Amino acid sequence: MSRMITCLYDDYDTALETARDLEASGVPTADISMIANDADAREAIASSPPAGTPAGAGAGVGTVLGGGVGLLAGLGMLAVPGIGPVVGLGWLAATAVGAVTGAAVGAATGGMIGSLTEAGVSEQDAHVYAEGVRRGGTLLSVRAPNGVAQDVEAILHRHHPVDIDVRGEAYRNAGWTAFDEAAPPYDLADIERERALYGAPMASPTTLGR
Repeated sequence: MSRMITCLYDDYDTALETARDLEASGVPTADISMIANDADAREAIASSPPAGTPAGAGAGVGTVLGGGVGLLAGLGMLAVPGIGPVVGLGWLAATAVGAVTGAAVGAATGGMIGSLTEAGVSEQDAHVYAEGVRRGGTLLSVRAPNGVAQDVEAILHRHHPVDIDVRGEAYRNAGWTAFDEAAPPYDLADIERERALYGAPMASPTTLGR
């Protein structure tokens, strides 16, 4: 048996370092999924894409799930409804753009919410996760067999993920109610303002389906 564990990080570099630590600990790349809406990360991928990975917003989901060795070989760029261009990897990115049903990139309505709730996240948490990605965060999700789940959680915790309950309360106190797929994407200046507001607070990872 295994369970899904997910965390939100305020910046792409921290999430990528976390994913690399997971790989180094023996977690298969196929068990790691990532969605990063981070303007500087997108620019980095576009200027120096992983081998065999075409860059550019709107690239097919095959880019994300393509061949290669190691985590970076799987990274690609997609368009997710309500978020815009993202750097993505794995099943969460695939379902967010509708790849599981064969839909075109960007065509799935409410893709982020649907992909998270399908994986067992409560709808309330799914909206906070999706909004966090929209505001420049990176979502990292791991399939962890029960025997190694505690080790996976320790690695995720070590890199200071967002406390999803505290962040959701902060969003709501500022007037936010729910993730809106029709809202305009955040640009780099918006993302930098978000980082200044919230930073990267210490928190325990959230287990999907809690």
